[in-house]
Amino acid sequence: MNILFEFIIGDIVAINEDYIVLQNNGIGYKIFTSINSMVKLELGMKNSMIYTELSVRDDGVFLYGFISQEEMDMFKLLLMVSKIGPKIALGILSHLTTNQIKAAIMKKDLDTLCKAPGIGKKTAERLILELKDRIDKDFDIEEEDSNKLNLNGYNEAINGLMSLGYTRMEIEKITRTMDISNMDIEDIIREALKRLSKQ
Repeated sequence: MNILFEFIIGDIVAINEDYIVLQNNGIGYKIFTSINSMVKLELGMKNSMIYTELSVRDDGVFLYGFISQEEMDMFKLLLMVSKIGPKIALGILSHLTTNQIKAAIMKKDLDTLCKAPGIGKKTAERLILELKDRIDKDFDIEEEDSNKLNLNGYNEAINGLMSLGYTRMEIEKITRTMDISNMDIEDIIREALKRLSKQ
């Protein structure tokens, strides 16, 4: 059974590896979310609106949330795919933006989808098959293709930085303030390390 709350407005009192705590009227809501949402939040932010879905399952009660309706809609779409649960859906949304997911589905780009944890070739094929007629196509694929993010090189740089002990959230927060359009992997790592060391 799924119980839906459209959103909760509150203060960000904790940001952890895979969830945030949003305080509203004296209650701290533990909300599982994606890294893409986390990097846009700051500890102590007031009156933050988080779009939420409360899921009541046999193994417990879980609250999922995102800072945009678009990301919430994509989360729900991903859950419609057989054998994709909330954990895998969050992993996809942590590694790819909603537009990158849409573009990959429309172009049948298995390689891009397989970059997300828990997504192998068969799962990626199933994802494309089951969602190709469900996603909106009102965005420019060419613009998405020319996005400054070189996904392969970017992910290699992220993995390299994580091997040095930084969390993906720490790294994403830094790299998203950088113009990496003309950077190779070594340049991304070097500049990110410089900025991370100043924190």
